[in-house]
Formats: sequence, structure tokens, C-alpha cells
Amino acid sequence: MKQLTEGQRYELQAYLQAGIKKDEIAHLLGIHRSTLYRELCRNKWNPTDSYDADYAQYRYERRKEQRIRPKKFTMCVKARAEAMLVQLNYSPEQIVGRCKGLGFPMVSVERLYQWIWEDKRKGGDLYRSLRRKGRKHGKEVPRIIVEDAFPIARIFRKDLLLWRKKRWGDLEMDTIIGKNNKGAILTINERKTGWLWTYKLPSKEAKYVAAATVQLLRPYKGRIHTITSDNGSEFADHQYIAKELGIDFYFAKPHHPWERGANENLNGLIRQYIPKGISFEYITHQYIEEMTLEINQRPRKRLGFLSPKEAQTFRKIKQLKKKLNL
Repeated sequence: MKQLTEGQRYELQAYLQAGIKKDEIAHLLGIHRSTLYRELCRNKWNPTDSYDADYAQYRYERRKEQRIRPKKFTMCVKARAEAMLVQLNYSPEQIVGRCKGLGFPMVSVERLYQWIWEDKRKGGDLYRSLRRKGRKHGKEVPRIIVEDAFPIARIFRKDLLLWRKKRWGDLEMDTIIGKNNKGAILTINERKTGWLWTYKLPSKEAKYVAAATVQLLRPYKGRIHTITSDNGSEFADHQYIAKELGIDFYFAKPHHPWERGANENLNGLIRQYIPKGISFEYITHQYIEEMTLEINQRPRKRLGFLSPKEAQTFRKIKQLKKKLNL
């Protein structure tokens, strides 16, 4: 949008006081007539006031000061973005959200992606720190239906708290399988805060999954309410899990991954640390624990870019205040 210069504004005031027609003034100033009419409309206190060049210039400068300017992608901003992308494994959206919350300057999500793909074209490897590294989603694999599986749709009708994520203690679970179907990692997440538990298994046999689940969650018995999984055969011992933990066990419908979408998302995060096709033989329990800790410290958009660890801490503080009637 073309703006008049300060000198043109004084010329405009003089021409108007001389009684020259507006179309002719536009020609004399070398501007389009719509630019002139916009200037007269925007830079007067009242529409009936006469045009004042000093006041018009003041209005223009005030708007210019208040205009939100795009942040510059300086070397400092690039260094911060690269550290958060590569070292902390943050996504571009997490980088922007976290910086906004901390008050650090950062460019837009779109600009970060442009920078990453520009780096790739130049032979760089920043894109390798992206969650999917630019790959498209694979095809869906059919699942085995587990006997006596209680469908999750019924819990949605029975208890809306689960769907709305208003209470702590509704969990989702799945397994990640190693190369050549050897070895597995159990993943369990809490729906409200996104807190993650993981455990390396010798295989995805139901007995190992059930034993590890009970071991991980026994300290939370009485505080957890439900677990939801897919229909994989590794969850065939769901009744044992439900009995030992005193919870209700539910199953998503086949080919409905969005019914346990938080867990699907977390498994995608784990694949940044353990890509598909990697053998689990040399993945140690210590590495799994360190990976889990780092994921629990990564910010989440749905938590206002707090991390699950911070969300857990705030929950405990809130419970303590409630207990002390503060």
C-alpha cells in the first residue's frame, strides 16, 4: 500500500487550502486518486475536519510504531532454533511455542521449515532431526482382534471425562517392534498430561507385556482409572492387567488409531530416537530411560507448550493446595 511522504502531506494541505480539485491534486503529487482519498480518510481526527499535514504525519508514524514487524532470522535466532531442533529434538512448532512462552525471539513455524529444507538442498542434515524426516505415512497394517475386548466407544458414552481429558489417570498403551519382529518396547501414556512410561521387552508376547505393564503402573494403583490399547495380540492378557491394577481395560476399534491418538503421537516421537529398521539388540534399558526422560521434558502444544513433566508438577502443586485449603 503506497504511503505519502511527509513533504507530499504538506503539499496536499497547501493544494486543498488553495481549493484545487482532488483528482488534480493526485496528478500533481504523482499518486493514484485512491491513494489520495485513503490518506484523507485515515489521517484526520474527524471526517469533517480540515486536513492537517502535521497531524496526518503523526497518525502515520504512530501506526508505523504499532505495526507488528516480522522477526528477523538472525544468527542468534538460528543458533537457538538449531539447538532446540537437533539437541532437544523439538519440532518447529514446539520451538516457536516454547520460545513464545519464554519470551525469546523466534521466527514463524513456516520460516523454520523453509530454513530446514533450504539447508537440505545445500547438503545439510537439519531435516534428519524432524520427526518424519519428510517421509509420508506408511500403509495401515491389519490387526488381530483380541477376544473379550471391550470397545472404547462404550467408555465414551459411559464416562465423558475420559474423552475430554479432564482427569488424571486415563492411559493408552502400545508396543513398538524391533527389526525382523525381534524385541519390543512397551509405551504407556497418561492422556491428560502426556506423561510417558516405557519398558524394553524381550518380545511382544502377551505375558511380557502384561508383566511389564503391572510393574510400571503398580505404584499408581488407586490413582489410574482406565487403559486403552489397540487390538494387537500382545494385549491378550488384558484381564490380568485390569485385575492387578484395579482398572478398566478398553480397546480401540480396528483401524481407528485416533481413538488413542496421543499414544500414536508419542510412538512417532520415539521413532526419532529409535528409527524403524533398527535392531533392538543393542538398545539398552539405560538408553530407553534417558529417551523417556527427554520426551517427558519436551513441550506439547496442547499443554500450552509446557512439558509433561511441568504439567505433572503443576498438578501435584494444585492437589497440595487443595489439600491444605489454600
